[in-house]
This record gives sequence, C-alpha cells and structure tokens, in this order.
Amino acid sequence: MIDKLKTIEDRYVELSQKLSDPEAMKDMDEWKKMAKEHASLEEIVQKYREYKKVLDDIKSTKEIIEMDDDLKDMAQEELKSLEEKENKLLNEIKLLLLPKDPNDEKDVIMEIRAGAGGEEAALFAYDLFRMYTMYAEKKHWKYEIMSSNATELGGFKEVIFSIAGKGAYSRLKFESGVHRVQRIPTTEAGGRIHTSTATVAVLPEVEDVDVEINPNDIKIDVFRSGGHGGQSVNTTDSAVRLTHIPTGIVISCQDERSQLQNRERAMKILRAKLYEMAREEKEKEISMTRKLQVGTGDRSERIRTYNFPQGRVTDHRIGLTLYKLQMVLDGDLDEIIDALLAEDQAERLESMQ
Repeated sequence: MIDKLKTIEDRYVELSQKLSDPEAMKDMDEWKKMAKEHASLEEIVQKYREYKKVLDDIKSTKEIIEMDDDLKDMAQEELKSLEEKENKLLNEIKLLLLPKDPNDEKDVIMEIRAGAGGEEAALFAYDLFRMYTMYAEKKHWKYEIMSSNATELGGFKEVIFSIAGKGAYSRLKFESGVHRVQRIPTTEAGGRIHTSTATVAVLPEVEDVDVEINPNDIKIDVFRSGGHGGQSVNTTDSAVRLTHIPTGIVISCQDERSQLQNRERAMKILRAKLYEMAREEKEKEISMTRKLQVGTGDRSERIRTYNFPQGRVTDHRIGLTLYKLQMVLDGDLDEIIDALLAEDQAERLESMQ
C-alpha cells in the first residue's frame, strides 16, 4: 500500500509542476484533464503526508522515551495519542484507496413497479415514490416524473422519474430490489393484515456517449395519450412507445403533450436501462461473492420490509430495524442509507485486504 501511495504522491507532484507551466495552458483541453486528475488525487496525498508526519513524530517520541527519563511519562501519553491518530489516518487512507464507482456523481432514473397485491401494491408504489421524492427535497435535489401509469385510487402501477443532484446515485444505488409492505388496506373490511410488494430499480442517468444505440434496432410507435378508463387527454398522437428489438425492452412515455419531448424521455430511459444491463453483467463477473451488489441488487430479492402494525422498517441485507416507520416514509432515509454505505465499505475493505 505504501508503494502505491508513493506513486500517487509522485504523480500529484508531477501534475502540480505541469499545471503551473504556462506552456501547458496552450492546450486547454489537456490542461483541464490534468487539473481534474490533480484534484482527484489531492485529498489522498494530503492524508498520506499527514500520515508520514505522524510516523516521524512517533519515531521521535519513542527516542525521547528511551533517552530522557524526566520526559518519559509525558512522552508515553503523547505516543498513545499519536498511535491512535496513525490508525485513524490509515483507515481513512484505505477508504480513499477503494475503487470509486464511476457513476456515484451521476443523476438517477428511478423506476417503481407495483408487484404482488393488486391495488394495495399500487398504493404502496405511490408511498415509495413519495418517500424518495421527499428525500430528494430534503437533499435539495430536483425530481421530475418521466412516465407514469396511475390507478383510480391514487396508486401507481408504474412510475419512472428522474432525480438530479450532487451524489444522487451514490446515495440511492442500494435501493434497487423488492420492497415489502405489511398493513391493513383501507379496502379490507375484516381488518386483516395484507402483504404487498413493489419493485424499485435505480439507474444512473447516462449520456449519448455512454451507450451506443443503433437506430435500426429501435421500433417507434406513436399513439394518443389516454387517462383513466381510456379517457382521452390529448387530441394528437403525442405518446411514444420505443421497442429495443435486440433486448425486447419497451418504453412508453405519454406524460408530455409534445411527441418530441416524450420521445426524448423514452430514449433517456432506454439508454439508462441498456447501460445498467451491461453494468450488471460486469458486476456479476467481478463480485459474485458480495452481499451488496453495488448499484444493482438482485431485483427478485426482498431487501426491505415496512411493517405498519409494529411501526418498523427492516432492511434484510444488513439486519437493520428502525421503529420509525412514518419518519422513513416521510423521506428520513439517511440512517438506513448510511448503514448500507458503511456495510459496503467494510466488505470492500475486507476483500482488498
């Protein structure tokens, strides 16, 4: 690890010199590229230099203990403090050395689908949509519905929406999977507890350059938007259905009045889905043993239960139970997300060691 840190520091020094050279600024694209790399190395280099200073201080303190009896007790106290600082810095450096998920800073596209449970599952899908959008508001992120299929009782058979904000994907990537609710539906006359499910998918939003799509592989259909019960909400064929022939993925968008806007949204969702499919295959190859599949998760695996009678939320992947159901449903997700991120870091540190 020390050799790797020395290499990183040498590269940082090299970049510092190049960035201060007036000749380097003649090629601004290359200069910006170097500046970005320099900035990405700065934190770990600062920690490494702090770590080296602590090691020097430890060496000097040990020499004092051996040579000066008058200062021995004071030096031993100082040594204890320095060794604690050494361990703390070492752990921080290990975390900084972990490979970064290239998608962490990206915006996300979230897809929530009602699962088992009929209308109650659709209402639960709405509750999850509300939970994530309230979380986005708390983080001062922006969200926008891209496509939706609402029910007459106010639920969602399916809703696709984007969330834009710094680090959105890094915070939401472990939400993919099956979410389960246990509660008494308002339509249940006998007061029996029902179990329903909804599936959540979290996709990093990608640009055209991230995914190459052959136009010949896409079938485009346009149709008239419709409301509940087939009620027409638009007198023009503005709704768009894209079918990606090689994969069979079908995307429909009708929330906008413009056919062009619906088509752009559908293409954005398609790009995200194709990117995620490729990434999932890669993840399976390199991390078969990990419990938390970064950013993907097993879509068929139950990851979390929301139990209304007990007022609890349980994340089954890490065994975390919180008795603050309503707070979580109102968007207070940080405690759960922080625990998932900590578990993921611990797993990756263990595999690195």
